[in-house]
Amino acid sequence: GAASVVVGHPLDTIKTRLQAGQGYGNTLSCVLTVYRNESVVGFFKGMSFPLASIAVYSSVVFGVFSNTQRLLSRLRHGEPDSTPVLADVALASMVAGFISVGIGTPVDLVKIRLQMQTQPYIQANVKVNPTVPGFPVYRGPIHCFRTVLQKEGIAGIYRGAGAMLLRDVPGYCLYFIPYTLFCGWITPDGCISPNPSSIWLAGGVAGAISWGTATPMDVVKSRLQADGVYLNKYKGTLDCILQSYQNEGLKVFFRGITVNAVRGFPMSSAMFLGYELSLKAMKRDQTETNP
Repeated sequence: GAASVVVGHPLDTIKTRLQAGQGYGNTLSCVLTVYRNESVVGFFKGMSFPLASIAVYSSVVFGVFSNTQRLLSRLRHGEPDSTPVLADVALASMVAGFISVGIGTPVDLVKIRLQMQTQPYIQANVKVNPTVPGFPVYRGPIHCFRTVLQKEGIAGIYRGAGAMLLRDVPGYCLYFIPYTLFCGWITPDGCISPNPSSIWLAGGVAGAISWGTATPMDVVKSRLQADGVYLNKYKGTLDCILQSYQNEGLKVFFRGITVNAVRGFPMSSAMFLGYELSLKAMKRDQTETNP
């Protein structure tokens, strides 16, 4: 999980700026603007909080997915370790996506607020107080979390949870199902488990598919969570969708899709490889200590 955050965060910052920022144009223009104005450090803004919480988040997501899958296999076949059918993988993915929102929403909110807090807010006839756009509002992740909690309460911390739910429930289906299918296709007959190269490739392809298709709701989530650094422009998920469409057309929902898909490959490769190799190592230790 930590490896996936470090690998993917610079592209995540670019993706967030493209989706919720203004005046960046295309991906290359965004990269050059961030580098000129904020140097390399700008690409890693807001990384500390996801990095600190990724262990818990990954454990919950993969643990819920694996255990739901085992439960469904036990109910269906009477054997938890039997090969799951596609319907079981889909249901386990949806449950994992639903549960992940509870942990992931506050983390994403803090990350996006820190990524976006120095961006100028352009809005006619709007008086913004007490902070001035272009200057940092938050001193760090803890200060950001505490400030949002004090000013907006629990509802503020979970701002964008509806959009995240609409992104992650189908998104995790398109994450775990392609991974399971690709692993099955790539792994040679007779092998008990896929080799590291198969895991790396299948995980990367699954991540690219999942993040690419999740982009429309990811745009809505990013806008909702970035909104509120200076003032609240959107009333909710539906209002954000309608305002974005009315002001910028359908193309707005595909902002950052290339960055999302490209970022999804190395992030998911690192995530699945770490997950599978850690499981193998722990199972080997258990076998050696408990013959």
